[in-house]
Amino acid sequence: MLHNNLFLQLENVLSEQDLTKKLDKVKDIYIKLNDGSLDISEYKDIKDFKDVGRPEYPKLVSPKEVKPRKLNTKEGISAFLHAIAHIEFNAINLACDAAYRFQNMPFSYYKDWLQVAFEEVKHFGLLNDYLKDLGYTYGDFVAHNSLWELAYNTREDVLTRMGLVPRVMEARGLDVTPSIIKKFEQIGDERAVEILSIILREEVGHVKIGNYWYHHLCQNRNLDPIETFKNLLDKYLTSPLRPPFSYEHRKLAGFSEQELNFLEELAS
Repeated sequence: MLHNNLFLQLENVLSEQDLTKKLDKVKDIYIKLNDGSLDISEYKDIKDFKDVGRPEYPKLVSPKEVKPRKLNTKEGISAFLHAIAHIEFNAINLACDAAYRFQNMPFSYYKDWLQVAFEEVKHFGLLNDYLKDLGYTYGDFVAHNSLWELAYNTREDVLTRMGLVPRVMEARGLDVTPSIIKKFEQIGDERAVEILSIILREEVGHVKIGNYWYHHLCQNRNLDPIETFKNLLDKYLTSPLRPPFSYEHRKLAGFSEQELNFLEELAS
């Protein structure tokens, strides 16, 4: 029946503006897909979702309007954690959209991306709960929409999406999170360190999923993954990739030696 269709249920998640309902719907779909009560027959009315469903707050502004967040006050710490929570909120929508938009993929593809969405819900919840302990909540600070904009711009082709969103935008988290953890260690914020360590460990798995499907699609289309990646970067990114790169975490996430060498060339 149509109401048990995975793609229709994901469309409802992506449309949902209420934060609590969106999170609960993701958990429900994850459970239903894994117990076999959802079907993945094609659902033809695919929406673009230039503006994905989100709560009224945070207010979205240009990245240039987001002030630097310093860790020397409770407000600064909260603003920093809020920025990461916003990334995790976007990552929920990104994972759901990856499953919704690209139909006729193997069943394991949908299981992978619903697992990612489920874990992103967990990450968001950990951060938002800690924000509440600090006297704030998601929506109390401004945020920008760059991550979703790249998702929208890669909506036409699953290979383009897999090549850029997990392997560029989400992999950036693997590069910068270790240094962020060190900053929170320096100020003695053990709870933030614990949360960010969980996120880093599981984000390695998320990027690995993106890497797997990118290489799978390149192989199916007889494309060289390195040259294809370079072409995608040139076509879709407004600025080049820049260091630092965490070769350790990227290797764990499935980047090949050739790909790591390419990044090293960019860093030199």
